[in-house]
Amino acid sequence: MALGTNHVTNVTGAKFIPEIWSDEIIAAYKQNLVMANLVSKMSFKGKKGDTLHIPKPTRGSAALKAASTQVTLIAATESEVQVLVNKHYEYSRLIEDITEVQALSSMRKFYTGDAGYALAKQVDTDLVQLGRGAAGSNPENSLYSGAVLAGDGSTAYVDGTNVGNAITDAGIRKMIQALDDADVPMDGRVMVLPPVARNTMMGLSRFTEQAFTGEVGGGNTIRNGKIGDVYGMTVYVSTNCDTATTTTSRIGMMFHKEAFVLAEQQGVRSQTQYKQEYLGTLFTSDMLYGVKELRDEAAITFALAA
Repeated sequence: MALGTNHVTNVTGAKFIPEIWSDEIIAAYKQNLVMANLVSKMSFKGKKGDTLHIPKPTRGSAALKAASTQVTLIAATESEVQVLVNKHYEYSRLIEDITEVQALSSMRKFYTGDAGYALAKQVDTDLVQLGRGAAGSNPENSLYSGAVLAGDGSTAYVDGTNVGNAITDAGIRKMIQALDDADVPMDGRVMVLPPVARNTMMGLSRFTEQAFTGEVGGGNTIRNGKIGDVYGMTVYVSTNCDTATTTTSRIGMMFHKEAFVLAEQQGVRSQTQYKQEYLGTLFTSDMLYGVKELRDEAAITFALAA
């Protein structure tokens, strides 16, 4: 059976050696993650079944204790969030023997890096798209009916009617207030922006004042790959930020780590098998996971100009 062009030959791989190491792929995977490092993580590894049940207790309140009276018991109204572990993604290449003999060592780094990048991009994309259901939106579409305009942080975004605009300091403060009003903890809040919004953020005086503080060369977040901090939140840029359905508006998010969860049943796994009929080695990396919104009010989505 002919393979067509979907494999590595001595022509396409003439400058590399296709030795692919699992450790390198895992390292590349971790290096390329953005969203997955900012949400709650739960391990489902080694467990059977396809659904993870996460208890979701309700907050209680303190009761005044009068002398010689019984304590006031808080009624148990706990619910649960069910995370369906149904996302199984793989990255595969077939590497012919002649390529392995003739190629240079840098090919291994390219393919291991590409495998890690591809899997990380998929995980981050799935987590980003959970924002479609934030603030009461319908998670089954990308209309972002709960989103606001980034310019003022309060005007409702209506897909197909208005378009996103440039983020402002006032808009950031308004969205922070919305999280405050929802009793979302301050610690653990982050903001994730598409690349198109980075230039605007770098022009906000409040952002640049805070972004460039810290120990020179070490604590400076801009030099460490994050673009900075504003009002106690670390700001990240991700190319995986979503695009609205009927307009070219890009979607950013401000959220707490409790807003979303990533459940891994199988982390990055790499396997090889020699295929004699092709005189080559089949290499596959795969992972199995699920994502879910945990706390709706702990995330705000906002529309930005594309």
